[in-house]
Amino acid sequence: MKEILVAVLLLIVGFVLLIKGADFFVDGSSSVAKRLRVSSMIIGLTIVAMGTSLPECAVSITASISGNNGLAVSNVTGSNIFNLMVVCGLCSIFMPLTVQKETLKKEFPFSIICTLLFAVLAFVGMAVGRIDGIVFLVIFALYLTWMIYSAKKNKTEPDGEEIKILPVWKCIFFIIGGAAAVKFGGDFVVEGASTIAKSIGWSDTLIGLTIVALGTSLPELVTSIIAAKKGDVDMAIGNVIGSNIFNILLVLGISAAISPVALTGENIIDIAVLIVFSIIAYIFSATGKKINRAEGAAMVLMYAGYTAYAIIR
Repeated sequence: MKEILVAVLLLIVGFVLLIKGADFFVDGSSSVAKRLRVSSMIIGLTIVAMGTSLPECAVSITASISGNNGLAVSNVTGSNIFNLMVVCGLCSIFMPLTVQKETLKKEFPFSIICTLLFAVLAFVGMAVGRIDGIVFLVIFALYLTWMIYSAKKNKTEPDGEEIKILPVWKCIFFIIGGAAAVKFGGDFVVEGASTIAKSIGWSDTLIGLTIVALGTSLPELVTSIIAAKKGDVDMAIGNVIGSNIFNILLVLGISAAISPVALTGENIIDIAVLIVFSIIAYIFSATGKKINRAEGAAMVLMYAGYTAYAIIR
């Protein structure tokens, strides 16, 4: 009984950290964007995406060091599917997500290309080796360089409104403190929920497919919903696309560089599902340059169907 009470307390503390941490993180990041006259999309694709990808990075690298590489692949694939279908889906239900023309031409296709590259490397030899991991990291370095160049090239002009810009020290404090709160909040939620699930007889496999996948993606979910509710939809969609790119190129890249990642037939199926869902999300985004509420609800339902299949198999 005591263990359950501790788990419930962890859940509550975890959700508080997630929500308040995401709030601070979005405010700090938005202020940086305004101060540097950089678009919210660029900030979402870089700073916010990197911050919210901390749980996936921690889980996958720890798994790779301990030799449990299967978890690294499942974590990246499952988190990317969750980001696309649930994070984008729920955000668009709160507020239809407008997708910029440049995002449809550049960042979104690039994330799909990264997924296709992941699929090809995974299918050839049923593994992602050290060389593959290094290739991912090199592409990631080029991607960051491109983002920095884009940020310098496409500085936005002030719109004449009186914008409250936080002091630099407060921006840094909000971003670092918010990211830390989001990271630990996700850890607490996963730990608390796992304890409760085990106490009612759930298997480790079922917990991994549901709670751990959800837990490592909670930062993206909470941060994107907070951003969407604040009207910063560019940051919300940028966070999802950026996080998916980071997960494949950086998280999987580091994991494979540390220790080659062997794949199973189920992993290949999940990667194929990720490609299909990526294309569906892109089509929804391209029609009318936004994901509307009906499309968002359809995305969430598709994810529910995929999860049911994953549990049954």
